[in-house]
Amino acid sequence: MNCMLRQCNKFVNCRPVAIPDATCSWMINNINNNIGNNNINIIRNKSDEIVHLEGNEPTIPPYVERQGENVELKRARLLYQSRKRGMLENGLVLSTFAKKYLNTFNDDQLKLYDHLINLPSNDWDLFYWAAGVKQTPDEFNNEIMDLLKKHVRNDDRQSRIIQPDL
Repeated sequence: MNCMLRQCNKFVNCRPVAIPDATCSWMINNINNNIGNNNINIIRNKSDEIVHLEGNEPTIPPYVERQGENVELKRARLLYQSRKRGMLENGLVLSTFAKKYLNTFNDDQLKLYDHLINLPSNDWDLFYWAAGVKQTPDEFNNEIMDLLKKHVRNDDRQSRIIQPDL
């Protein structure tokens, strides 16, 4: 039999964590005898089966390239998308990159940048490629990625701890 540890505190919502039965008995004793935390509950599960939630993640819709978008509108959209990434690291890297280079890109370069920031389904991949931690796939290995990698190296040692003003 397995048990679930449900941990709650004032900063995060309650979240269940699956615990093997041998560990569960030890935890129950330690929590009851030593910790006395009112925010931790042990919930026994009637089954030995652990439910894996893989495959139940929301799917990300495929990227649809915008048709008939003029250059200024595309630049404005890419600037916004560079700033609002959902992860701070890429928000800082891409917003400073966009501030520095976006207005100098021609239409072909804007298209490459658009694909670079919108086609990968995982922002961490983009971060690791730019930082040189992972090898960049051929479809994204282009002049814009080379420029982004140079920007991430930060040879000038510029401070990039906040996003630039608009």
